[in-house]
Amino acid sequence: MARVGVLALQGDVCEHTSMLERVGAEVVAVRDVEQLDTLDGLVMPGGESTTIAYLLTTSGIRPILEKKIDDGLSVLGTCAGLILLAHEILDGRSDQWSFDVLPLSVRRNGYGRQISSFETVVEVKGVGEVPGVFIRAPKIETWSDDLEVLAFHDHGDGEHPVLVRRERIWGCSFHPELTNDDRIHRLFVDAL
Repeated sequence: MARVGVLALQGDVCEHTSMLERVGAEVVAVRDVEQLDTLDGLVMPGGESTTIAYLLTTSGIRPILEKKIDDGLSVLGTCAGLILLAHEILDGRSDQWSFDVLPLSVRRNGYGRQISSFETVVEVKGVGEVPGVFIRAPKIETWSDDLEVLAFHDHGDGEHPVLVRRERIWGCSFHPELTNDDRIHRLFVDAL
């Protein structure tokens, strides 16, 4: 049984926990550095990226998590979690930082503010159609050729990746945890 943490500082912690339990993972709500020691993977949830970044720093988790990621910890970042994994954050605050482990540039709120939130069907490579919930979602603007794109979405301005993977690091623009479809979480857990 895979042991998967959900970063529990802010964001969709309960929703990710439920999905991971549905796919058979043992789940740990990560609030301190000791909880990182025995994980096979970690989900960095949606929420507010600058708030999560601030809490990672003030809690002391940031440097330990950075080392764990460098040492091979698998991570799935959704929405704000994707922003925290990106190489470059467009339209971010001047003090905003990321772990810089996905070779892409992401625009915060790239699909619009809260009022522009939407749901659509997303075609995921090897899985089929899954529901995509986009809430103040980040938009991947540029990406490296060595990034595996598992799903694209065209919101009227051309196709942009919305689910990507580079080896053990996954990024998702939408919120798979806010649906009844557990296949994105299953993909991640099965890859551990």
